[in-house]
Amino acid sequence: MSAAPLWTSAAMIEAMAAAIQGALPEGISGLSIDSRTIAPGEAYFAIKGEVHDGHDFVEAALKAGAGLAVVEAAQRRKFAADARLLVVDDVLAGLVALAQASRARLGARIIAVTGSVGKTSTKEALRCVLAAQGETHASVASFNNHWGVPLSLARCPASVRFAIFEIGMNHAGEIDALVRMVRPHVAVVTAVEPVHLEFFSGIEAIADAKAEIFVGVEPGGAVVLNRDNSQFTRLEACAKRHGISRIVSFGADAKSDARLLDVSLRATCSAVHANILDHDVAYKIGMPGRHMVMNSLAVLAGAYLLGADLARAALSLSLLEPPAGRGLRRVLEVGSGEVTLIDESYNANPASMSAALNVLGQADIGPHGRRIAMLGDMLELGPTSPALHRGLVEAVKASHVDLVYCCGPLMRHLWDALSTGKRGGYAADAAGLEAQAVAAIRAGDAIMVKGSLGSKMKTIVNALEKRFPGKAAHAEAV
Repeated sequence: MSAAPLWTSAAMIEAMAAAIQGALPEGISGLSIDSRTIAPGEAYFAIKGEVHDGHDFVEAALKAGAGLAVVEAAQRRKFAADARLLVVDDVLAGLVALAQASRARLGARIIAVTGSVGKTSTKEALRCVLAAQGETHASVASFNNHWGVPLSLARCPASVRFAIFEIGMNHAGEIDALVRMVRPHVAVVTAVEPVHLEFFSGIEAIADAKAEIFVGVEPGGAVVLNRDNSQFTRLEACAKRHGISRIVSFGADAKSDARLLDVSLRATCSAVHANILDHDVAYKIGMPGRHMVMNSLAVLAGAYLLGADLARAALSLSLLEPPAGRGLRRVLEVGSGEVTLIDESYNANPASMSAALNVLGQADIGPHGRRIAMLGDMLELGPTSPALHRGLVEAVKASHVDLVYCCGPLMRHLWDALSTGKRGGYAADAAGLEAQAVAAIRAGDAIMVKGSLGSKMKTIVNALEKRFPGKAAHAEAV
């Protein structure tokens, strides 16, 4: 028996008030905005991006087997009369309308995650624990913006038991519109930290922007907040103003509803003892770092509030693996030995940089090995950026990192603050640091590569993996 379609063409037409062109299929199996990866039978949405207009790739998508394409009326004349099209005034608005129709048909329990740091890893941890207990849908990658959220919501099958959505922002007002689409039963704010300061007056303004997530919480719903965070009281007060009475806190603070009691941090995992809403729980997390431990408290609290079995959820955390670019480890074969490469190249801000340095400080090294950080610029930090980069010197010292390689004009501020013995090398950009990175490593080292996406530190990861054969690193037993 063939699987039921994600959407029938008739339902899409109704939801988007679309006009029809060509012979449409009865239903479509998925949604895509990328003609390069579209699967046969999916619907292609011709979104206009900052660089490309999706309408330029409609013919390629249809040729690749797309069941239909969604295009704007102003451009329909570009395509053959028999092209399989749904025609709308605005493609992104059509996608939003389909997302709203998706939410209307869902009977799932829904959780939304925001925060300055830890959104994606928390979303992935929720996926890990909830998928073991019922059909679960979650945003892919970091689809958390004005097109990513409606795309993720419109992709959600009507049959799921749990749905998880990541919601991000870099300007005030962005979360409001997105969370009104998602309408979660539970909202999680991982932490509020000084990121995107280029667009905000200070951390309190960032907290207020994150607090927009409360406007979409369903009546009788709950929020999960970090009691250890400096903005907890502000967020708690805002949640109450929005009529949310179920406010669950997490952290090491003695007043936390999901409270850390004890932890053993290992190089590749952690053992945790916690009390989650009056339930004593001991569990292992398959990823290292105290920041992951703290976020696991929010994950378990959120899963419990959704109606999941807490003991099973805690057990599932042992299976957690880091996403690509967010702590993924590989063992590289260098000479007669091995090197551990920790790929943190997807993004960076002061809080996540300090957490990653801490994880590097716990990494196992060989007899003559060193802990080496290769760091690129942290972007969108505004006028405080030089001080925030320079301030990383304290995290470098606290984590006992042996050598630091820096690249980019902003990371020069850290380079200048480092002691001579900590300086590995400096380059103007990631491409310029590649050769130094390849030449630097030796058997026994542990290397962590991190920077904002725009600093292109992935090029260094790629260079190391190309030069040295490797394999995935496996978590140790606890």
